[in-house]
Amino acid sequence: MGNRVMSGVVITMLAMAGTACTSEPPAEESHATHAGGRVFFVSPKDGDTIKPMSTFEFGHDGLTIGAVPPGELTPEQVRAGITHYHLGVDTDCLPAGTIIPKADPWIHFGDGKNVIEMSLPPGPHKLVLQSGDDMHRTIDGLCETINVTVAP
Repeated sequence: MGNRVMSGVVITMLAMAGTACTSEPPAEESHATHAGGRVFFVSPKDGDTIKPMSTFEFGHDGLTIGAVPPGELTPEQVRAGITHYHLGVDTDCLPAGTIIPKADPWIHFGDGKNVIEMSLPPGPHKLVLQSGDDMHRTIDGLCETINVTVAP
């Protein structure tokens, strides 16, 4: 039995080595440069009660945030490893690879900024911070949701 286990380990290692030597990543790993990174709300925090006019600040770990180049980009022009923020109000995280709409409920930060002052109506709100590439496509694992209450 020990030889079968060892053979399985050797086969797995050889398969992984062969995959690592290919020139193109598998389609499901097109955003592998973002592995281990995250986006988050610096303020407010989940569960906070905020004023109707509040400042929202975003942060990141393990990512490079940058402004989107001007003009219409082709998929070949997308810069690997560079993302920017999108804020969604009263919505959910979008699936990986989805183009984030340039309309309500989304606010785009294609200029690379990480702060906005804005007004929300009183009551509970779900806020979504989602990172996107140069074509505004969502990136797997780079989304955080918090809930806040806006005081009357």
